Amino acid sequence: MQAYCSKEMKRFNHLLGEIQGVYHEMFLKLGLSDSAMDILYTICDNGDSCLLQDICRRSGLSKQTINSALRRLEADGMVYLEAAGAKNKNVCLTEEGKRLAGNTALRIIQAENEILASWQKEDVEKYLRLMEQFLLDLREKAKNL
Repeated sequence: MQAYCSKEMKRFNHLLGEIQGVYHEMFLKLGLSDSAMDILYTICDNGDSCLLQDICRRSGLSKQTINSALRRLEADGMVYLEAAGAKNKNVCLTEEGKRLAGNTALRIIQAENEILASWQKEDVEKYLRLMEQFLLDLREKAKNL
């Protein structure tokens, strides 16, 4: 069979998959599903609450998966939903949810911050600039599919 991906794209895909695998292993070690951790992480990245539509957009998970995980987190007393305008909902951490996030998502965020802080500032800026450019270019290509 013919190889369709360039050598660079294969490497990119391999690294992306390996990174996702490391995150998955961290989530398991911390006792949470990927979807529950994605929700907590996104909320923490935003503060103590986040719009539901932002969680869907940032996580890349389906609305059904997000809603299922939210129902579990809500039933466990970790989050609650509040109206944020006519059509939006805000997902908020309860006090118990803040404790859970502190023991899980915030530990991952701290590890990520430590990694970036250990790099040269110029390298961080270049990495982020290239990632952003890839995202913008990919969005443009997606429009033409």
